[in-house]
Amino acid sequence: MIVRTLKDCENSDRSVSTETWKSVRLSLADDNMGYSFHITTIYAGSETPIWYKNHLETVYCMSGNGEVETVSDGKVYPIEPGTVYILDQHDNHLLRGGSEDMQLACVFNPPLNGREVHDADGAYQLNETPLQDA
Repeated sequence: MIVRTLKDCENSDRSVSTETWKSVRLSLADDNMGYSFHITTIYAGSETPIWYKNHLETVYCMSGNGEVETVSDGKVYPIEPGTVYILDQHDNHLLRGGSEDMQLACVFNPPLNGREVHDADGAYQLNETPLQDA
């Protein structure tokens, strides 16, 4: 069993920040679960272009507000506590923070290794680690 606290991970190399977001990666590829789990804060008033060409992601809003826009058709979806959005088609999208910071719980498949940030296309590099026998 693996047990970690958000507080401990916030003060470690599992915490990654950019100008528009901060992500605390609670579970990563080396945990051998087949996914990674993050608590991510999107800063109020920010906009982040994202296109996960190599990953699928499920996002659940715990607090704050914002919106996500699909680039292909310009549809805008409001995000508030209780909203989930699922990027099941490698959707190219814009994630915007609203009037307050937005805290999100995020699951990635395949899992991230830890220090990834978005590249010029808005993607994370694929560094898939095969599952190991327990």
